[in-house]
Amino acid sequence: MADDVRELLLSTTADADPSTPLSAPDLRLLIDRLRIRSDRLHSSALSFASSHRAPLAAALLRAADSSASSSSLESSLASALAPLSSSPGLSDLRELSDRLLAAHRELRERQEHLAAASSVADLAARLRAARASPDPLAAAAAAAELKPLLVDPEGSGSSQDEPVVFGLLRNEWEQLVDELQVMLAKNLEECVEFAPEGGKVVVRTAPIGKSSGTPGVELHVALQALEIIDAVDYGMAKLADLMIKHVLIPAISSISVAVSVEVLEKSGPQYPISILRIAPTEELQGYKDGSALYSRIIDIIKFVLETICGENITWMQSFSKLTWSRISDLVIKHFISKAVPHEASKLIEFQDVVRSTTEFENTLRNMMFISHDKRDGKLTQFVDDVEVHFAVRKRNEILVKARDLLVHYDYDNPLASHDREDSIVDLLFLPEKCFISKSALKLMKLVHGALKDACVSSARVAKELCYAARDALLLYKAIVPVQLEKQLDSINQVAAIIHNDFYHLSQEILGLAFEYRADFPGDLQKLVVFVDLAPTFSQMADGVLTRQIQLVTANLIEAIDGADGFQNTHQPQHYESAKFSIEQVVFILEKLHIMWESILPRSIYKRSMCYILGSVFSRITKDMLLIDDMAAEETLQLQGLIHLALENLSSLFLSLVENEFLDHQTWIELDEIIRPLKKFRKLAELLDMSLKSITAAWESGELTNCGFTSSEVQNFVKAIFADSPLRKECLLWISRTPS
Repeated sequence: MADDVRELLLSTTADADPSTPLSAPDLRLLIDRLRIRSDRLHSSALSFASSHRAPLAAALLRAADSSASSSSLESSLASALAPLSSSPGLSDLRELSDRLLAAHRELRERQEHLAAASSVADLAARLRAARASPDPLAAAAAAAELKPLLVDPEGSGSSQDEPVVFGLLRNEWEQLVDELQVMLAKNLEECVEFAPEGGKVVVRTAPIGKSSGTPGVELHVALQALEIIDAVDYGMAKLADLMIKHVLIPAISSISVAVSVEVLEKSGPQYPISILRIAPTEELQGYKDGSALYSRIIDIIKFVLETICGENITWMQSFSKLTWSRISDLVIKHFISKAVPHEASKLIEFQDVVRSTTEFENTLRNMMFISHDKRDGKLTQFVDDVEVHFAVRKRNEILVKARDLLVHYDYDNPLASHDREDSIVDLLFLPEKCFISKSALKLMKLVHGALKDACVSSARVAKELCYAARDALLLYKAIVPVQLEKQLDSINQVAAIIHNDFYHLSQEILGLAFEYRADFPGDLQKLVVFVDLAPTFSQMADGVLTRQIQLVTANLIEAIDGADGFQNTHQPQHYESAKFSIEQVVFILEKLHIMWESILPRSIYKRSMCYILGSVFSRITKDMLLIDDMAAEETLQLQGLIHLALENLSSLFLSLVENEFLDHQTWIELDEIIRPLKKFRKLAELLDMSLKSITAAWESGELTNCGFTSSEVQNFVKAIFADSPLRKECLLWISRTPS
């Protein structure tokens, strides 16, 4: 319709946009055209109806007849159904029909219940018959037949919706199976008898007596019954344990034993009787490669296969499953692990063990005792990895030796040994010697031995040996500082020796890469390193020495503090106190000199002693310069104390230089290496100098070169000389003269 109107509009305005609004004249024209078209359609419809009058009339008559027929059928159906709803007889008939249907359903349900009850009764009867049967095979067969009917009969995996009676029957079936298992296992124990002392087993065809009131069953019949109820493993379990305990352990753990089998053929239900004995004998040939041992084990397994299992592979495999893992462990423990060589050069000889072990397992596979699965090839896997086992053993040996020598070494008397000269070693990267403990010396010998072996070993062995060498070095770091904690917290020679040990080990570690890396197997040349350990050991050495210097310095400061600032030394009591303080300082330094000079490396001894002496002289000089008033006699006393210290330390001074006497050149050298010493010695001169001389020494720069400051010189002048015009003039000169 919209399209027709659009067509009429376009015909009036052909060139106009369809979206443009129409004007009033256009709308009137559109209305006229619509009216004309409507009239045309109306006339066409009338013309069609008049020309087809007869067919249209016939169609209308047929529709009227169909409507009348439908109404007639509806009234007929209603009249036919009216008697059914009003008649009581027909209603009873319908009720009777419903009752017949319900009775039919009930009959069918009762028939099903009767069938179920019959099945239950049949199962119960079969269970009673099985339990009452004197034949274990029949009882086992009945139990096996009932298993799919009673154990999860619908295969649903759940018994929540099953009848209670099935649960009761299942419990009775399980009780039957348990009784069969216990009875048959007991029967097996009576057929196979082990001697209490071990080394002997007697196998009878049938037990002598009775088992739990039940007639004895032949050995193989009992095993057949156990197989039927899937309980061979249960029956074999105790037998396998006893075979391991009484037969296999004696046969494997002892070298000088032999296996013998005896069969007694006599009349009787328990005959024939087979007897296996493990008897002592002379040492057998072929034990080095294990062939004699493997032959004994095969003889025992053949005895079990023939006499107990009756050549039945299923029973034999059950026995294997229960024993093979333990047999393998016993062979490894008592033979193969001991056969692993102690030296890398003898690994080639172990190939005989590899060969005999492979043949042994292949024989057992041919006997169907073990499978071809890798899990059953435990012995072959062990001997194939002999290099790993050798390396692990070697590594453990190295670590055990390292630990023993570190733990049991007598650090309290490190200088008491007669071969003391052996402990004086050359440092690798310094042209010096030092004294080290025997433990460090032996430890490095152990490390060098391990690395030498690594150079001639395969990559797998060399790797373990290199790691063993690293771990041995780390053991020193882990054990010694903890074991000697008390000694390291006090001033003694042990601490100095431990410092040397760490210092020596740090240098040796640096040299290991240059000494051995080129000879390592190719894969290890980049993998194994030792240089990362050197800084740790060097830091440990510095830490030990620093702690010793701190302890010494603290003792020296405490001794100097006893002088009470060296004041009032013109008084006898104060002088004696100051003198005792100086003597204590000298004693401590001389004791340290004796302890360290023969132990520490020359450069470290010299550096450490110079540091300690410098701190002592600096502190004494500072205390004396802080005195604000000195009497003439007091200056002489202070000068005497300084000379006393210098004279008593002469041997210590000479140990720091190459000269034999304390001449002028020696003092110059000492002043260079101990900077506060020059100031200390100059203070002794100042205590005996005139005011002008002191001023001239300052102006010339001599005092400045000795380390004096302007304020120190001024305070010193004020303390010694009384106030006067000359002192004021000198102080003015000192303050104006740049330092």
